[in-house]
Amino acid sequence: MTAKPKLIGFGFAPAESGHHFLVTLPSAASEPVYISEHVHWDDSDARRELSFALGTEDAAIRVILPRPKWEAIADTARAEFNQRLKAQKLKTGKWKRGQTPVSRLFGKELVLLAWAIEEADPELMPAAMQNWLGLAPEERWWLFTMTNAATGHAIAGRNQGWRKAVRYALTENPVSSGTADTPAARQPCDAAA
Repeated sequence: MTAKPKLIGFGFAPAESGHHFLVTLPSAASEPVYISEHVHWDDSDARRELSFALGTEDAAIRVILPRPKWEAIADTARAEFNQRLKAQKLKTGKWKRGQTPVSRLFGKELVLLAWAIEEADPELMPAAMQNWLGLAPEERWWLFTMTNAATGHAIAGRNQGWRKAVRYALTENPVSSGTADTPAARQPCDAAA
């Protein structure tokens, strides 16, 4: 029997891979939330926070969300990721002040949802979340990859090309009134990969 990897945050196993995302939730409620992608892991919270504050990871910031928009999607993302982690009998995660590590694949999915709502009318955000839940994880990963390649920078890519297309696809597609066939209900997916 193989030992379960030690996970931190949402499915991130630093012993297996350094590639991860960080959700940076500042203490001040008026500050935006940053979601950034990283290929190396540093065990020191202080060094990670200093590196982030100095802007050495600037190119890896994928999205900057106003706090109200983050709060609108945080519970949906947490529930989706934890459901998949539980299905694999892995430790679940929670968002916290400061930095929360997220596995490479969950990070791609989270950034996709954030891109969909970053410029969206708040009234359209529930549709975006429902449509996001209706996508299989593999579909989310593909959409992230295509969008990231063209418009993945947090500021330079905002409201352009694929980012704009993702917003329209997730916010303006009709949502059926029935129960969603969520990806987690279809089959478990390797969350910690």
